[in-house]
This record gives sequence, structure tokens and C-alpha cells, in this order.
Amino acid sequence: MMNVPFFISMGFGLTTFLTIFLFYIVLKTSNFPKTQRIYILTGILLWMLIQGFLAKANYYSEHLNRLPPTIVILGILPPLLFILGLFLSQSGRKFIDQISLLHLTILHVVRIPVELVLFGLYLHQAVPELMTFEGRNFDILAGLSAPFITWIVFSNSQPNRKLLLIWNLIGLALLLNIVIHAFLSAPFPLQQLAFDQPNIAILYFPFVWLPTVIVPLVLFGHLVAIRRCWKGNI
Repeated sequence: MMNVPFFISMGFGLTTFLTIFLFYIVLKTSNFPKTQRIYILTGILLWMLIQGFLAKANYYSEHLNRLPPTIVILGILPPLLFILGLFLSQSGRKFIDQISLLHLTILHVVRIPVELVLFGLYLHQAVPELMTFEGRNFDILAGLSAPFITWIVFSNSQPNRKLLLIWNLIGLALLLNIVIHAFLSAPFPLQQLAFDQPNIAILYFPFVWLPTVIVPLVLFGHLVAIRRCWKGNI
């Protein structure tokens, strides 16, 4: 990753902290107790620290022939299991049903700088073109539309539940599209795409925070909104 300019790495680091800041705003505007917000924020920051350490130690960029890939076991699977646990447990569902959907929708604007960083990484041979908006990645549309959807849905006393549900379903599909392409273009034994320029950036610091921090938070946002819209609780 020596060929990636510092400003791209810095930009992505700032994007990650912006994502966490916006998620903290979500918690704060949802009227969660201050101690609970601090515990959650501390947990996320500790998780970031662990992932940064593993990436800096080249733990993810070495032994790429392992199945399942190390980053999946130690970086991606834990937050997915945590999210699943929230939806399956009674206390987790109570937590989910108190979250401010207005601010949770605004959180998706972070997908704009993420896509700009991915384009910069493509220009410096760290990700394939198919992971950018010039390829097969249309995720930036969710980020660009998030402020408008927030205004349209929540500007009236009766939020537009159907529109919010449709937008979140589309946003989830866009997210899954790029996640699948990113995995299939990574230099693992299951690689199927982009052999001329694999997706190596996510194995290094700070870009490891994309699949281990940003994507889980964005995924969580969509799943919460879809559940709440489906139940009519917005």
C-alpha cells in the first residue's frame, strides 16, 4: 500500500470517524442514557483499535490461501453476529425500536466520501474498477439521496413509511452488490473477479475499517429501518 497517497488514507480515516460520530448522534437523539451511549461508543472505538492493530501487523494481508479468510473470521463475522444477536434478543429489539430513524437515514451520507476514496484507491491500483462508480458500484446513489429522502419522509407530521421502506430496500441491495463484488475480487482462494487488479486495500490499515466498521454500521442502519417500517413503528 506504499503507492497510496497519504491524503487518501487520511480521508478514509476521517470518513470512518465521521461514520462513528453520526452514529453517536443517532444514539444521542434517540434519548439513550449517556452511560449507554458511552459504552457503545467505547466498544466501537475498541473494535476499531483491534482491527487497526491486526491490519498494521499484516495479519490480514498474509496467509491469503486460508479458508475462510482471516479477515472474515476476525473482522467481518463478529459484528455480523452481534447485529444478529440484537435482532434475536428481546433487549436488542427494544434497543432497535428506540433508535431515531431520521438521524439513522442521514448517516448514509458517509457513503459519498467512501465512494470517492474507493475511486482514489482504484487510481492507485489498490482496488479494481468494478468497485467504483465507474464500474459496478452504484452505492454512491444511496449517499446522495439520503438527505433528500430524510427531508421528504420526515418533513410531515406523518412520516412516509412506504417510501422509507422502499429506499432502504434499494440501499440494502446496493450495499450487498458492492460487498459481493468486493469479496469476489479479493485475493482469496474463492476469487472470481478482477485478477488483473485484486481488491487488496481492505487488508491494510486504515481501509480495513471499511468492511469491519463502516459496512456493519450501514448494514445495521438499513436492517433497523426495514424492521421498523415493516412493523409500522417509525
